[in-house]
Amino acid sequence: MAGIYIHIPFCRQACHYCDFHFSTNLDRMEQMANMICQEIEIRANYLPDKTLETVYFGGGTPSLLSPTSIDKILNQIALTFNSDWKEVTLEANPDDLNENNLRAWKSLGIDRLSLGIQSFDEQVLKFYNRAHTAKESKSAIAKARKIGFEKFSLDLIYGFPQPDHELWKRDLSEAIKQNPGHISSYALTVESKTALGNWVNKGTFKPAEEDFVADQFEILQEQTEKAGYIQYEVSNFGMPDQFALHNTNYWKGVPYLGVGPSAHSFDGQNRGANPSNNSLYLKSMESGAIPFVVDNLSADDRLNESILTGLRTLWGIDLEEINNVFGIDLLTSKKVILSKMDSEGWLIWKDKNLSLSKSGKLLADSIAEALFV
Repeated sequence: MAGIYIHIPFCRQACHYCDFHFSTNLDRMEQMANMICQEIEIRANYLPDKTLETVYFGGGTPSLLSPTSIDKILNQIALTFNSDWKEVTLEANPDDLNENNLRAWKSLGIDRLSLGIQSFDEQVLKFYNRAHTAKESKSAIAKARKIGFEKFSLDLIYGFPQPDHELWKRDLSEAIKQNPGHISSYALTVESKTALGNWVNKGTFKPAEEDFVADQFEILQEQTEKAGYIQYEVSNFGMPDQFALHNTNYWKGVPYLGVGPSAHSFDGQNRGANPSNNSLYLKSMESGAIPFVVDNLSADDRLNESILTGLRTLWGIDLEEINNVFGIDLLTSKKVILSKMDSEGWLIWKDKNLSLSKSGKLLADSIAEALFV
């Protein structure tokens, strides 16, 4: 069944590494929530199956929305679709997890919190320009548990340049100590239109070397596995019963509707996106027009996406199914490449199902690209 993603394009302040679409002007949040409700209603027929399994509030910082606005959006979803929700996720910053918010979110049916921790080191948090402290992170998790939340995901960033790996090991150890059911972790990436990108261009910040970042990825794999987590996607680690259902459906090619500025959608055949511009989005919605631009995918595009997303996951890709659906026999057409990858120890074979080994996951995107048609 399908899912719905709601992009809330507001943040209290700009993190120095982030290039997601957001605004720090919070004056139009209520208006935005109203227009998101309108878009949900107008796009009621976008999905082939009108029964929704997952709801995901992302951003931006969705935890800045008032509980009233969240309730309004959830009510609109319930009115528009057949809702058989198995997971309702809210991305949140630790500084927003006060008792009133937590109780309100729980009462609205939100059952999973994705917390933007990023680091437990105060100096690193200041460098990233995060709005919370390490102490607030730990306190926020404790408060949420006290209110009754059971499903958590903690976001962490690795690859911060250091003389050694001690800082990353401390961050990872502290995250595991908090005993979340899920950890998402991504390498620090330099994007051009960010403060970090400007510092790199000016020569005032030097990113870590690739080998250093790769070593930290391997530490992440080792420590999470030791703690009982399963790396079910390259950047995502969950306890057996706490994989993120919404994101898992993305990787498995399940259709989803994305609403709000910059939100992407997939109907099972083609993709599309709303503009990354709050004013343009609001103006269009006020006139009753959806500023949604469709990206028509060819059969090769869909195949390549299946390879890219599938190889990032625990489940891999079914080469027989690919042959049946797309008429492409990768075992034959990519025989030489697959043989070389196999000899490097990057592949795991189960009959005609292909997935990646630990070392292969480090190269997931380049391996997938080598198999593209």
